[in-house]
Amino acid sequence: MTEHLRAYNSLWQVRGDSWCRLEEASDRLTRPTTTGDAKEKWADFCRDLLAELSTLEPYWAFPGSPQFARVQRLFNAGRYDKFAQAVARINRALTTESYRSGDVDNAGADDLDMFPADPRQLETLPAAQRDRPYFEVLVVEKMSEDQERALRTEVRKWRRPDDEFVYELVVVGSGDEALIAARLNVNLQAVIVRRRFSHRSVRDLSALSEFVDDEASDEMGEHQTPEERAEILARSIRELRPELDLYFMTDVEVEGIAGRMGQAFRRVFHAREGMLELHLSILQGVAARYATPFFSALRHYSHQPTGVFHALPISQGKSIVNSHWIKDMVGFYGLDVFMAETSATCGGLDSLLEPTGPLREAQRLAAQTYGSRHTYFVTNGTSTANKIVTQALVAPGDIVLLDRNCHQSHHYGMMLAGAHVIYLEAYPLSEHSMYGAVPLREIKSKLLALRRAGKLDRVKMMSLTNCTFDGIVYDVQRVMEECLAIKPDLVFLWDEAWFAFAGFHPVYRTRTAMNSARALRERLQSAEYRQRYEEYLAAHTEESPSDEDLLNRRLLPDPARARVRVYAAQSTHKTLTSLRQGSMIHVHDQDFEQKSAESFHEAYMAHTSTSPNYQILASLDLGRRQVALEGVELVQRQIENAMQLRDAIDNHPLLSKYMSCLKTSDLIPERYRPSAIAQPLRTGLRNMMAAWEQDEFVLDPSRITLSIGRTGYDGDTFKREQLMDRYGIQINKTSRNSVLFMTNIGTTRSSVAFLVEVLVRIATELDQTVSEMSLGEREHFEKAVYRLTERSLILPDFGGFHPAFTDQSAAERTPEGDVRRAFYLSYDDTNCEYLTGEQVYERLDNGGEVVSATFVTPYPPGFPVLVPGQVFTRPVLDFIHNLDTPEIHGYKPHFGYRVYTEKAIARLGEPE
Repeated sequence: MTEHLRAYNSLWQVRGDSWCRLEEASDRLTRPTTTGDAKEKWADFCRDLLAELSTLEPYWAFPGSPQFARVQRLFNAGRYDKFAQAVARINRALTTESYRSGDVDNAGADDLDMFPADPRQLETLPAAQRDRPYFEVLVVEKMSEDQERALRTEVRKWRRPDDEFVYELVVVGSGDEALIAARLNVNLQAVIVRRRFSHRSVRDLSALSEFVDDEASDEMGEHQTPEERAEILARSIRELRPELDLYFMTDVEVEGIAGRMGQAFRRVFHAREGMLELHLSILQGVAARYATPFFSALRHYSHQPTGVFHALPISQGKSIVNSHWIKDMVGFYGLDVFMAETSATCGGLDSLLEPTGPLREAQRLAAQTYGSRHTYFVTNGTSTANKIVTQALVAPGDIVLLDRNCHQSHHYGMMLAGAHVIYLEAYPLSEHSMYGAVPLREIKSKLLALRRAGKLDRVKMMSLTNCTFDGIVYDVQRVMEECLAIKPDLVFLWDEAWFAFAGFHPVYRTRTAMNSARALRERLQSAEYRQRYEEYLAAHTEESPSDEDLLNRRLLPDPARARVRVYAAQSTHKTLTSLRQGSMIHVHDQDFEQKSAESFHEAYMAHTSTSPNYQILASLDLGRRQVALEGVELVQRQIENAMQLRDAIDNHPLLSKYMSCLKTSDLIPERYRPSAIAQPLRTGLRNMMAAWEQDEFVLDPSRITLSIGRTGYDGDTFKREQLMDRYGIQINKTSRNSVLFMTNIGTTRSSVAFLVEVLVRIATELDQTVSEMSLGEREHFEKAVYRLTERSLILPDFGGFHPAFTDQSAAERTPEGDVRRAFYLSYDDTNCEYLTGEQVYERLDNGGEVVSATFVTPYPPGFPVLVPGQVFTRPVLDFIHNLDTPEIHGYKPHFGYRVYTEKAIARLGEPE
């Protein structure tokens, strides 16, 4: 059983598949043709499936423990026809999710009609009742079956036809089972903790050992009072599912407990007096997350008659509906999208630049959902979000540490801000023609060099991409801790363009910018950390430790000096629900009001349109509602789909002949993985948690890098000619010998199956083609495979800026370059010339220097390999040449590279 569960990574899929198999098995069991040994075989199969489901069913409200017990009784009594009927109805209700819309108000606790499985039955219900959202509430208390039944009956009595939501109860009697339920049941929206519960269950939970939190259970067991246990449980649930509303019910000293435990719970109620108020509070708590202030305001506005004597003729579709020539625009998009088009900022709407109404409230709710102190909506993508943050924080001449392989928006942002940039080198993955992430040792070495040169006071910010395009994830908290030990006021910008979803999974969340900022701030404020820091100082008494010692040491920041100043830019539209270009900036900066609020406002004004797209803003509001209420479920499905895709490819004999999914150990060298776990999630949730806690880098399981070198296709050709042109499969990232698949919250099991089908077709055709090749064709194919699999592409380092664009005044020179100066020098055409690749090679061979006047960005890999002011090197030229890609931004095939003339560089002279 345990091994079977490990084949999955989301229990919703185990449970769903088990019910489907049980329906099939029960149908076979009841067929007239099933007799003798065959009947016994199917009965044994049903018995095994019931045993498996009996482990899982206590954590869901439907079909619920009483109904599941009835199913078991029918089977044990040999009433197989009734058993098969019951299983079929339950499975249909689960598959169609019709139980969410059922007539639960008049159902008995043991009634299998509690949730109609036939959609035709739902049509008889009032529309408001049929369509209202459904959720489940976890109750933690030891109860008998009669007490549980009475509680359900009492809750149902409080329901009203006009309630906005409907919910059912899940009851567990112990703290460890409460945490299992919180991890497994994605329908939960609230938890009611009562005084009487044990810290450990009397049930055998060995099959669910992957999901048992022994540490929290032991801590609850060490505390004797019910209130202490409840507070520990609340903290553990909050860490696991921060979106859940927590309530405490007690029958003693309710006033004092409310004062002591109000921080841990949303409300505290008296057990004999508070049931109705608790019911209303549960509905109100979910309604608070369900609210979409700006979307609701925009929808209301779209229903109002208006007279437009201002901009936007398309407002409310007026320039379209009466047109003789573009009525098809309404037919395609629908009228509502135009009814909501307006340039108004009043009349119930709001201004993005100075929000005071629904947009301000929408951004406040977003901050609450994403765990930030402030959140700002951006309607023209994370490219603009990055520039806003950079311009808000960086003044001309400030030094910024920047990941060399970051998105081009960062490079342009540095140029606009006048930053002096030090590029950080990521570790290379030459075999796969890609870069990984920037090691912490590389970051520390740059900061220590700046300290030696006396320039640490000029260092303002560091920007890193988390996760990288290929799915490499940093240990965000450790990076910030060790950097703050060297530079206590360093500001961090984490580009989470591809990581917005991560906050809605308990393991992923630990490596997000906002969660790490909160955890680091709390840690620095704690008495335990101050004690640890004192012990750290006592253990390291040397006055001036060498840089090598500091590089090899786990550094701790001074809690009295370190300031937690963290920003994250997220492309909501890339991984969550939003219209294209919908992004957010999240801020957790303890000095924001004193140091950055005004400059942030000015930068936001500088880069934000005065005519933002209201549909994008409304979609950001709705996307926030979605993840606040079902983000955990959606991300679990995303990860499970990715793991199923990996298994389908790697376990298929023909696919594995030509392709393979790169593992964590393929993309992250062993020196960055002290856990030594090669495939963390594939070997169980506990291993994933261990790796994400210990390793410097981990791999996002929802990113599948498919190595295709053995097909003889390069990544770009495979993408265009096979996936896109033939089958319409969209991907983005490729390398010389790989393609990247990403699952997201919109990925379905059917789409995964389609991709597997396509890959099998491609492999089948290739296998047949190879088998029919002539000797000459076979030799050509094998050379292509050899070139893609055995001849590694040498990945170059940045090289450096020309001395004309660096600071030459310090006794110890450091590598920061003035990108803005180098960029604008090219605005005078007389300073520039074009050189072909061959001419650049020739000049380098003759001892000359060639300096780039532009950003040069090949696709793939999609980041600048040359920036203005950077000196050409032979490895950089070799890299571009060997990529063999037709798309190189900043390079004109008929002219070459735009570079500075030798005279222009000479005129600049040595910097003062």
